[in-house]
Amino acid sequence: MEEGTSKEPTPCPSNQEDYDALQWDVREGCEVRQILDRVADKWSLLVIAILESRTLRFTELRREIDGISQRMLTVTLRQLERDGLVRRTVYPVVPPRVDYALTPMGTTLHTTIRSLVTWTEEHQERIAEARAEYDARTGAEGDLAVAAGRSAAG
Repeated sequence: MEEGTSKEPTPCPSNQEDYDALQWDVREGCEVRQILDRVADKWSLLVIAILESRTLRFTELRREIDGISQRMLTVTLRQLERDGLVRRTVYPVVPPRVDYALTPMGTTLHTTIRSLVTWTEEHQERIAEARAEYDARTGAEGDLAVAAGRSAAG
């Protein structure tokens, strides 16, 4: 079992009137935060987006995702399979053939991801303008470059 997850998570109360995003971290047995961390990481988003329209073999999927290591793709696929978002099909042939596809639940998640991408595309210019204004106002451009350099070296 993966660290940080339970065998049988308890559902979180779903009362829209009492919605409080900060409760994700404090509700006992609630795995919303852990699930969001999983599905919102960059590799999971890319795997889900690529598998939306087709079934792929591991090597085909790896070729589609620039910069992902074999180990990271393996870990990501296992996590998504465990969460019920990706289906792994093994064919009894020599050499072994394994295909990956989105499950119906994974397909519904892709719809949500597509909405996020659409929002980003619609607002990217305004975000770039806001960043430029912020950087000009605070002199943050140099600070951000230094911080990025530290992060890359770390």
